[in-house]
Amino acid sequence: MIDSAMILAAGFGTRMRPITDHTPKPLIPLAGRPLIDHVLDRLVEAGVKRVVVNTHYKAEMMAAHLRNRHDIAIELSHEPALLDTGGGVKQALPLLGEAFFVLNSDVFWLNAKVPTLTRLARAWDASRLDALLLVQRTVTAVGYEGPGDFVVDPLGHVRRRAEREVAPHLYAGIEILSRRFFDGAPSGAFSLNPLWNKAIEAGRLEALIHDGEWFHVGTPQGLAASEELLRHHGIWR
Repeated sequence: MIDSAMILAAGFGTRMRPITDHTPKPLIPLAGRPLIDHVLDRLVEAGVKRVVVNTHYKAEMMAAHLRNRHDIAIELSHEPALLDTGGGVKQALPLLGEAFFVLNSDVFWLNAKVPTLTRLARAWDASRLDALLLVQRTVTAVGYEGPGDFVVDPLGHVRRRAEREVAPHLYAGIEILSRRFFDGAPSGAFSLNPLWNKAIEAGRLEALIHDGEWFHVGTPQGLAASEELLRHHGIWR
């Protein structure tokens, strides 16, 4: 059981401007609810008991909104200066377990037969792994037009996309990390990407391919495409 999680919610959401000029990206509605509430709903569904949310941009708005959630314990990790993805998680480590989910606050997905976070937790093996990423097939990602991130083999082994290569899988904004993953990590602001590379080289990072639909909502165009498909599904009208 993975019973703790972190939601990355501190950034400015610059690619979502002008919407984020007045609303932090995690509070932008999709299917009638703020993005971060969809993520929290999935964590509750998976049996997660406590979640850390990092804050910076419009932190008071975020804190006020999260005070309305009473179905999961929420702790805030405020960043007076942005710490990027790696630095943000490292600062929150005292509030997290030995292994924990890390989720982007703007990720939205539909489960298949087995809930996605349950599948990810079942695939986690702390004896072999320091990181387990959820990836989505690039060609089926709603609202995504990039070149992908990774090539994942049938056993879950991962390699990075080569320069000018179009990769079949993209990082879906959801992962499980161990505390060991941050051994030797720098202080201050840093990205998770160099730590991913280190874990790939050590054979301690694998990926699980998402078996449901996944929506890229990081831009106004991705948000519109996601809403259109959700209407088609009858999830939102």
